[in-house]
Amino acid sequence: MNFVSIIAMAPQSGQGGGGSMVTTLIMFGLIFFIFYFMILRPQQKRQKERQKLLNEMKKGDKIVTAGGIHGKIIALEDKTALVEIADNVKVKIEKASIGTVLGESADTVKN
Repeated sequence: MNFVSIIAMAPQSGQGGGGSMVTTLIMFGLIFFIFYFMILRPQQKRQKERQKLLNEMKKGDKIVTAGGIHGKIIALEDKTALVEIADNVKVKIEKASIGTVLGESADTVKN
């Protein structure tokens, strides 16, 4: 079926369209249900996992920032982290910009 034939089968106004309102509400409910379980719920789950990851960070963990900078956490504050990215090179970054926490025992890849 194509879109034109579906429109042609739709009840015309004034022809006892009382059931169409219930059908429309059911369809909107079904669309919302699908939208919730396909988009909203997985997004909420990812946000909770990310928040847990950021809350469990500790001094000494190796991280990768969203910009791709690798480093080791030297100190943590409420919203920021002090990260050592090279010998005697420390930068203060927002916790929100941390992309991945590799953990304390993570080693860098050697070529």
